[in-house]
Amino acid sequence: ISICRDLPNIEVITFSVNGISDLEPLNQCQNLSELYLRKNNITSLNELFYLKNLPRLRVLWLSENPCCGSDPHRYRMTVLRNLPSLQKLDNQAVTEEELSQALVDGEEITAPPSRRSVENGCPEATESSAAESTTETESELLNSLEETNKIREELGMKPVPRDKFSSFSPRETDCDRKKRNNVLNAILLLTKELDAEGLEIVQQTVGRRLQAFRKKELQEE
Repeated sequence: ISICRDLPNIEVITFSVNGISDLEPLNQCQNLSELYLRKNNITSLNELFYLKNLPRLRVLWLSENPCCGSDPHRYRMTVLRNLPSLQKLDNQAVTEEELSQALVDGEEITAPPSRRSVENGCPEATESSAAESTTETESELLNSLEETNKIREELGMKPVPRDKFSSFSPRETDCDRKKRNNVLNAILLLTKELDAEGLEIVQQTVGRRLQAFRKKELQEE
């Protein structure tokens, strides 16, 4: 997610199911209008502090993060009190009545969360995280695929086939897979920032990489 510091003009960010815990890199994305962060590792609603000064943010998907807690009303009210310009939260439209109620029931966030010593990424394996990995459903992977293909559609690119998106080496860990999907989304988003010359350089580089991979596959056969 740190790549977002270099994308001040980006409008849509899709980082669902990626182990993200820190939203500070987003605070310079002044043109951001849609942010998808479903099922990450955001533990504190104080992370909303970094989104409060994004004037164009209209869509936020934050559900299935630890910060949502056990009280869905308090969670929704706190988000809307701090981000009153939202039109949709967690795929549910925001009403005028909710915005008024949020001033009463929501908690005002005035400071960022305490700095943590652990950087964003996949945490060390624990029993709980391992259990969560094993319970990640196929539908969640398909949601991530749909979000990736939404970006590709905006860029005029063909969608990623399901088998290409979710087929990984047996040795590849759940963490590796999430990182791979994250990198793929980041690359697709970055292409929006390139001009024709830059896109041609990327095309040439990708072409050379593909040739190298195909040559290696032929040698292994």
